[in-house]
Amino acid sequence: MTDTIFALSSGVVPAAIAIVRVSGPVAFEAAEALVGPLPPPRRAGLRALREPSSGELLDRGLVLAFPADGSVTGDDLVEFHLHGGRAVVRAVESALAVIDGVRPALAGEFTRRSLASGRLDLTAAEGLADLLSAETEAQRRAALRSADGLIRRQIEQWSAATVAAAAQVEAAIDHEEEGDVGAGDTLARGVADQIATLVRDIEVVLSRPSSERLHDGLRVVLAGPPNSGKSTLINALAERDVAIVSPIAGTTRDRIDAPVVRDGRAWLFTDTAGLTESDDQIEAIGVARARESIAAADLVLWLGDGPPPSSEMIAVHARADLPHRRHVPEGRIPASGTSVKGTAALWEALGRAASTLVPAADELALNNRQRALANAAASALRHADGQSDLLIAAEQLRIARELFDRITARASVEHVLDALFARFCIGK
Repeated sequence: MTDTIFALSSGVVPAAIAIVRVSGPVAFEAAEALVGPLPPPRRAGLRALREPSSGELLDRGLVLAFPADGSVTGDDLVEFHLHGGRAVVRAVESALAVIDGVRPALAGEFTRRSLASGRLDLTAAEGLADLLSAETEAQRRAALRSADGLIRRQIEQWSAATVAAAAQVEAAIDHEEEGDVGAGDTLARGVADQIATLVRDIEVVLSRPSSERLHDGLRVVLAGPPNSGKSTLINALAERDVAIVSPIAGTTRDRIDAPVVRDGRAWLFTDTAGLTESDDQIEAIGVARARESIAAADLVLWLGDGPPPSSEMIAVHARADLPHRRHVPEGRIPASGTSVKGTAALWEALGRAASTLVPAADELALNNRQRALANAAASALRHADGQSDLLIAAEQLRIARELFDRITARASVEHVLDALFARFCIGK
């Protein structure tokens, strides 16, 4: 990473203020080429920015310099706080681009340098990526916990416990003939207890829902026979017209998705074709897709008057505002797509169901990548637990420790980094 990089790091221009960051070995020299002497470290100074070769005035703005030992990237870093016009930003970027050793940054390159310099670990970088894309309060809170190091600290605790167990096993291997470490059977039982406790701790975290549930939204499918009120209800839940409503059965022939944010939680509702047997080829395709959606759903709302096909489905008494449907059968939730309060009881039921499907506000939640590695580490620890062959136990503990390191990127995970930082904007 010998290049010095620059990019717009604030929001899309035009805006009131635009922040252009420069980071790398010649960041200070590049900045001085535009503004002359820099202000003292970490103190804002008003400067005139000029084109290096012609001296033409580009803008007047605040300049801040951050030496490498205290910067977020681990390199010298300069921020230009400019007027947020497109032409201003374009002119400053053009002036930086002609300086030797300076180039535009790639997506996520600033954060990637932070990771490489040890300013943050991979779990914090993933949390930062989630924070940048957060749209709900629950997403924001979970992303902040990850970005602030909650996951890293938990992984470090697991890794430290693994190292402690491995140290005892290695000591037993080295001194099993000397008798100064303790009786082998007693030591083995003690190590096994430590490993078993560690596995239980990991299993508790793995038993919680993944963090993707917060970001992708809970998938709720509305299912039932034709003309059972699915389209009317999804419009009411989304509070906008997303599906065509008609008294003609079979109006909906394909899946219709409606993303909704309510009470700080993301949902994805899907209207489906009515489940029926049909000789109509198009309608049959719609029914097949409806069944696929039901199989992949987190929750299914069953709007048919008959018993739900599965006990896990939420039985809904739709069109409850109609005179002939005002009696609500036992075990069903009344809902109406035409009245203001028609979905209140249904939202309450969905909220209760969601509480078991998404991470709680104060819980540590792993993403799918982290979960897979933690699960593999737990498996290695189980193999080590109770091993009579200490060499095999030591190898399994080494594998578990390496898997923990891969979660935080202490081990090489280049393919993961490439995928992660592709999600970032250019200036982050």
